[in-house]
Amino acid sequence: MSSIKMITASLILVCMCGCSLFEPFVDRRRNAGAQDINRLYVGKSKTNAPAICYNGLWTDDNTLQQMADAECQKYNPGTHAVKGEVSHFTCKLVLPNHAYFKCVK
Repeated sequence: MSSIKMITASLILVCMCGCSLFEPFVDRRRNAGAQDINRLYVGKSKTNAPAICYNGLWTDDNTLQQMADAECQKYNPGTHAVKGEVSHFTCKLVLPNHAYFKCVK
């Protein structure tokens, strides 16, 4: 591949990706129009068990713990997050890992 094509492909990739491409996030998406709280959110994250998508190259365990603790405090005041299992290649391409937590008192 020529260097011009490689540079063009790299620039297109950078333009398509936002600045927050590598930021971890809680895997919770809204189910628009749902009235029942149990059906309002879809995704692997639940109100008492947050799941966070991350990439181990850019995100450390301390950041994951802080995010999970914040989610537990938001929905279950007085609780903190305890890390459970980690699954690989179950989230987005550049954030391939899921870290699962449980909210406990």
